Amino acid sequence: MIGVGIEQLRASPPASLKGRNLALLSNQASTDRNFLHSREIIEQVFPGRLRCLFSPQHGFFSEKQDNMVESDHMRDPVSGLPVYSLYAEKRVPDPRMFDDFEVLLVDLIDVGTRVYTFIWTVVHCLQIAARTGRKVVILDRPNPIGGHLVEGNLLKKEWASFVGLYAIPMRHGLTLGELALLCNREMGINAELEVIAAPGWKRNMFVDESVFPWVFPSPNMPTFATALVYPGQVIWEGTNVSEGRGTTLPFVLCGAPYIRHREVRKYLDQTPLPGCVLRPLVFEPTSGKWHNQACNGFQIHVTDPQRFRPYRTSLVLLQALMSLYPDRFAYKEPPYEYEFDRLPMDLILGDRQVRHALEQGVDVLELERSWEDEINGFRELCRSVFLYDEM
Repeated sequence: MIGVGIEQLRASPPASLKGRNLALLSNQASTDRNFLHSREIIEQVFPGRLRCLFSPQHGFFSEKQDNMVESDHMRDPVSGLPVYSLYAEKRVPDPRMFDDFEVLLVDLIDVGTRVYTFIWTVVHCLQIAARTGRKVVILDRPNPIGGHLVEGNLLKKEWASFVGLYAIPMRHGLTLGELALLCNREMGINAELEVIAAPGWKRNMFVDESVFPWVFPSPNMPTFATALVYPGQVIWEGTNVSEGRGTTLPFVLCGAPYIRHREVRKYLDQTPLPGCVLRPLVFEPTSGKWHNQACNGFQIHVTDPQRFRPYRTSLVLLQALMSLYPDRFAYKEPPYEYEFDRLPMDLILGDRQVRHALEQGVDVLELERSWEDEINGFRELCRSVFLYDEM
């Protein structure tokens, strides 16, 4: 049976935490399999030691719908503890926030994609922990989309932002704990860091609702099916194509009024897109891009998660729309995640040259081949932080 770090902490409380003041970075999705929240479990295990809470993007209750929608500091209605928002006027904690505790516990659901900002909030916390002499303990969770599949180009440092602070690919194949270990070492942070592993998980396991209860970590990540397509479908945030926000199937749907299904399907037939079916449909977002307008688009049905390649699939679709609708397709203009000058698409892709190659019609499979050496180098680098084996 697969468990999570908070359950392991409860089953075997670390002696190193006894008698120490604690803080917790979490949100409403940070629960055990019985939906008991981590802050309540920590209070049971270490009564009176939890001093404050921190919340990532989208707020403690995951209520903020979109990018650059800030959350205020607040007081938790359950525990009465202060909650410091790390997606407020600043994304980096004020060192004074670390005054009242000795150890920061982190329990967040990551979805295995570089642009999902929770890991970069953790990186900022590691930086402040190193400065203030605090310890960080990651209560790890499985990577829901597997730890054996890695996909995409590595982020180039000139395109670093809050959707990527270190050179990892879009689909990185690590858990939050493993990624924290990697960044702590490779970025030269050198904070005191410990990871409490998730028992029972193996690298080649997917974690859908049948394996462990899915609690949405952000408002537009409602299901495991969303997480599975997200490493590709997130690219639409950098365009005028709807990524399905304002519908009940964010990221699973994408489209725009100017799309013509038959034209796009004919283009897609040129490249193998295994493990999925792109079903043509029409949807009408109630908010966000094209709200209250009919969008012609597609729903991605993943038929074989092992063979499905989300980044490839979405890049091929992106290139199709660029080619077929040059007068209608457009990139989103800045700002994006507090970057006010650089093009959002370049930040999302992590390398402007990838966008240029797509615009010039370079085949996506050829692009994938050009990334093979750097991906192999990344895989080799990651072996030293692996906490989990394959079955």
